Amino acid sequence: MYQDLEYSANAPADIDGRVLWFAFCDGQLMVCEDPALPLLPDSPSLTPFGLEDLPSLYLGRLRGQHCFAVALDHPQRVPAGYYLAQLRRLLGQMDELTFAMAGRASQVLTWQRNHQFCSRCGTRTHSHDHDRAMTCPACGYTQYPRISPCVIALVTRGDEALLARAARFPAGFFSCLAGFIEAGESAEQAVHREVHEETRITLGTLRYHASQSWPFPHALMLGFHAEYAGGEIQVDGDEILEAHWWHYSELPPIPPTGSIARALIEDWAQQRKRGS
Repeated sequence: MYQDLEYSANAPADIDGRVLWFAFCDGQLMVCEDPALPLLPDSPSLTPFGLEDLPSLYLGRLRGQHCFAVALDHPQRVPAGYYLAQLRRLLGQMDELTFAMAGRASQVLTWQRNHQFCSRCGTRTHSHDHDRAMTCPACGYTQYPRISPCVIALVTRGDEALLARAARFPAGFFSCLAGFIEAGESAEQAVHREVHEETRITLGTLRYHASQSWPFPHALMLGFHAEYAGGEIQVDGDEILEAHWWHYSELPPIPPTGSIARALIEDWAQQRKRGS
C-alpha cells in the first residue's frame, strides 16, 4: 500500500497527464459537489478552474498521479460546482492514502504560511532550493516543517474499555484518551502520564498498535493498547467531562472509520468477540 504514496518536495521537470489538486482556503479543502464526479480537482492544470495564477507546492505522487497543494487567497475563488469542506469531516469520504495526502497538503500550506519570516532574526525567508524548508538569506537559519508527536491509548480491563468525552466533543460522543508527548518523555511515559492526569487510572502493560498522521494541525498519533492496573475514575471536569467503562457490545458513539481511535477500539472489540 505504501508504495502507492510517494512524498517529495521537488517536482519533476516534465509532468504528463492529469494532476490531483489539493486546494485549501482557510483550512478547508475544495471538493466537488457532484457525487458522480471525482471528489478532488483532477486536471493537467488549474486553468479550467480559473486558479492558474496561484502558486502551488509539489507533494509527491498518489498511486502514480502527481499531486500539488494550492492555497486559495479568498473563498470567492472557489469555482462553480465546488465547495469548501473541513478536512476532518471528509475522513470517511476518502480512502486512507488520499486522506494522508490531503493531510500533507494541509500541513505544508499551513507551515509555509506561518514561516514567511525567520524566527531567529525576523528577515523574510525564501523557499529552500532542494528541501521542503524556508531559509533566511540574512542569518542562514533554515526552518523545516515540524510535527508534534502525540499518544493515544485504549485502556481496557477484560471486556470493558475506558472511553472519555472531552470538553470539545459533542454530547454522547466518546473516544480514547490522548495527549501530546512532553519534552524529554518517551511515548510510553506519556501514555502513563496522560491517562493518570485525565482519569487518575494507573496502567500495566502497554502494547504499541500503529501510528497515524493527524493534520489537526500537525500531529503524529502513536496508538497503544493499555491494560488497566488500578484506581477509580476521577475526571477534572475541565478538559475531560466524562469517562466510563464500556462493554465491547454496548459502545457509545465513537470516532469515525479512518481514525486511529476507531482502529484501536475495533481491534480490541473484535478480539473480545472472537474470545467469547
